[in-house]
Amino acid sequence: MALVTELRTQPLQTVTKHSAVDCSYTVVAIDGQKFLQLDTYGSVERAIPGKKSQSLRFSPEVVQQLKQIIQENGL
Repeated sequence: MALVTELRTQPLQTVTKHSAVDCSYTVVAIDGQKFLQLDTYGSVERAIPGKKSQSLRFSPEVVQQLKQIIQENGL
């Protein structure tokens, strides 16, 4: 798992197509702060399809940053 506390922009050198996977979200409360957690699950090509693959937990500051990025980019 990773706790994301800051986002920065960095252009991609190459843009590739990604395969689709399932993703779930949870709002986690720790010490009075709320965090957004996203979990992705292995694709059908993986050794254990459907197994949790990656977890990203976003700090409240990063959630605000994501909202701003989404708004500024018309996403």
